[in-house]
Parts: sequence; C-alpha cells; structure tokens
Amino acid sequence: MPAVVGPIKITNVSSGAVFQVGDTLYIAPKVATKTQAGSGGFNTGDFIITNNGISFTNSFDPDVFDSNVAGNN
Repeated sequence: MPAVVGPIKITNVSSGAVFQVGDTLYIAPKVATKTQAGSGGFNTGDFIITNNGISFTNSFDPDVFDSNVAGNN
C-alpha cells in the first residue's frame, strides 16, 4: 500500500543515521547509542517554548545490551 508523505524538513543527518519515509520493509541501523536527557531536552522545531519545573532523569540501566547491531555490519 503506497504511503502519502507530507512536507519533510531535514535539519541534520549524522553518521549512522536512518532516514525513513513512507512504507519500509527492513531497516538495519549500523550504530546504536543510548542517551538520557531531562524533560524538554530533545524538543526540535523552529520555535520551541518549554516550561519545566524540577526535572530528574533516571539513568540507571541494569541490562548491559539493549540493541545489538553486530549482524548489520
């Protein structure tokens, strides 16, 4: 089934990035990273207004491996 895709704005594409538009059968990322940030940390857009009170980020991660990409090289 074809997808209808509206306007797209690409601000930055870094190494290891995956860019998906519309229907996709298979995505194989080459890089997997983990990042923690507080509330409002990853807002994107042209005009952002974020009003946050006290923000705590729990970065405790008991498991060692989250997203293995060894087979995608």
